[in-house]
Amino acid sequence: MIILANILAGLAVVLKLVLDLGLILIIARVVVSWVNADPYNPIVRFIYSSTEPMLAWVRRKLPLTFSNIDFTPIIIFALIYFLQLALVQSLSDYAVKIKMKDMGISQSQEAI
Repeated sequence: MIILANILAGLAVVLKLVLDLGLILIIARVVVSWVNADPYNPIVRFIYSSTEPMLAWVRRKLPLTFSNIDFTPIIIFALIYFLQLALVQSLSDYAVKIKMKDMGISQSQEAI
């Protein structure tokens, strides 16, 4: 069972890194849209091509553009934070619980 706990812990770490990268890319996309960067720049093209699938999905579900201001990055932020709190933290907690069970530590001993 310790292998399962380590796999879950590793999965939680990798998922958190992917979600953090998504946050960084969304923030970069917002900043690029503010400064009106060159759309032919390879970095700008990478940022747009990597974030557009997420933003397009939210735009299809919830059209959140009011007076030329796009609020879909805020929804993406909320979804990423929710996934970090719900999924990543749950995987980490479950991995710790499995490890403690394998070591023979009960939850009453954990509080000490």
